[in-house]
Amino acid sequence: SAKDMKHRLGFLLQKSDSCDYSSSQGKKEKISSSQRLSQEEVRKWADSLENLIHHDRGLAAFRAFLKSEYSEENIEFWVSCEEYKKTKSPAKLSPKARKIYDEFISVQATKEVNLDSCTREKTSHNVLEPTLSCFDEAQRKIFTLMEKDSYRRFLKSPYYLDLVSPPGAGCGPENCKRYHTHSLDCNSNIISQCA
Repeated sequence: SAKDMKHRLGFLLQKSDSCDYSSSQGKKEKISSSQRLSQEEVRKWADSLENLIHHDRGLAAFRAFLKSEYSEENIEFWVSCEEYKKTKSPAKLSPKARKIYDEFISVQATKEVNLDSCTREKTSHNVLEPTLSCFDEAQRKIFTLMEKDSYRRFLKSPYYLDLVSPPGAGCGPENCKRYHTHSLDCNSNIISQCA
């Protein structure tokens, strides 16, 4: 679930002596010091969407956030385009292009991305004779859409704010209090609705 993913991402920043979020995961994950995220790295994610999605853990955090908003198709499309551009064999271009088109761009696409009709039409035409750049315009439009919309919300969300807070801040009484107060507010709303 999105909550589990958030906790896993929070765990990446923690030192072995800080709060333990792994109790709900059963098996404790081991993170070496070289794998830990530095606060500096996480802060760079706020500089640009490019910094965020070109960092493995940043991409994972952003993907988890989009999943919580039921809009992960945008980042999945962007990642698929990046992988497509690395295709070395010309024989593989057509089947890969068709797969991306069917999954994200066609009218019956299972994960249809929000493209204007002009870009959609141009991309449909490009896929007939695919090149490594046949999705460039569509990918650029989706990147811009994410940059103006979901990226800004991500930077204000707990998915980012919990990672960018100083080490150990997630365990402080004020943060636990904030979390519990929020939980109580939610519970009291549910209780009052049921009464």
